[in-house]
Amino acid sequence: MTRSIMLALGGNAILPQGRAGTISDQIEITDQSLRPLAEWVQPGDKVVITHGNGPVVGNILIRNDAASEEIPPMPVDVCDADSQGGLGYMIAQSMENMLRAVDKDQSVAALVTRVEVDPNDPALKNPTKPIGPFYSQERATALAAAKGWQVKEDAGRGWRRVIGSPLPVKVVEMPAIQTLLNAGQVVICVGGGGVPVARNAEGQFYGIEAVIDKDRASAFLASKLGIETLLIVTGVTHVAVNFNKPDQKNLDQITMAEAAQYLEAGEFGEGSMKPKMEAALNFLRDGGREVIITHPDTIGEALKGTSGTRIVP
Repeated sequence: MTRSIMLALGGNAILPQGRAGTISDQIEITDQSLRPLAEWVQPGDKVVITHGNGPVVGNILIRNDAASEEIPPMPVDVCDADSQGGLGYMIAQSMENMLRAVDKDQSVAALVTRVEVDPNDPALKNPTKPIGPFYSQERATALAAAKGWQVKEDAGRGWRRVIGSPLPVKVVEMPAIQTLLNAGQVVICVGGGGVPVARNAEGQFYGIEAVIDKDRASAFLASKLGIETLLIVTGVTHVAVNFNKPDQKNLDQITMAEAAQYLEAGEFGEGSMKPKMEAALNFLRDGGREVIITHPDTIGEALKGTSGTRIVP
């Protein structure tokens, strides 16, 4: 029986805190994450891999800033595409190598993917997503005046540029993704939530300086493709309530109704688990069969049903 799965790799899962962040580090972690998926997949299965780009696109923006006197800085949408290309190449190579290691002959394709957003999305008028380097308040204020940025103080660590995180409306490369899946390819796409684009009055696309939430975009794409299982890889093995408290409780399996109750009670952090749980609920409401949330180290166990948090209708 044909199965379908989307593996959504978090950016911090590929480039975690406490590691040097070298390409060797990233490849090692990616190989480890993808080996269980390569072992799981069988001929005829539909497999999509998405990924975050937070730390990587942040590094690109820092390079932009450092070299700005010699090289014109690129806008955020181009940096999004840059990170998609680099990470897509690395993930594609890793996945092909892991498939070969378990004697499976399946091709892998990575697509730089555009995601259309509404240019009137309220999130673009009220940006909250910090990106790029930290500045002093004086420097941040000067840059905001010179470049039309919005800046905010970030958790006592300094001042940063903030941009909007709009909702996905359409995956522009959807026909190409469906064609590749139908041809038996493992498809890597919607990296970092996709490159945000909008249409002008003539219907032509243009880039938007924004960041689409990776989990939201992944759930949106998975629903449109009719994917059964959404596997979200993050920095913990389980979703937990009372997180980091003496009475922390890891959740093995919960229903949509229970997940919604925990969300309503404020159990999940705004910048960490909350958007993942919101994406999970959106996916299940749109007909998905299950969402699994786990750590890179426990993907194999999660696929077998012995680790991670499962959310079901």
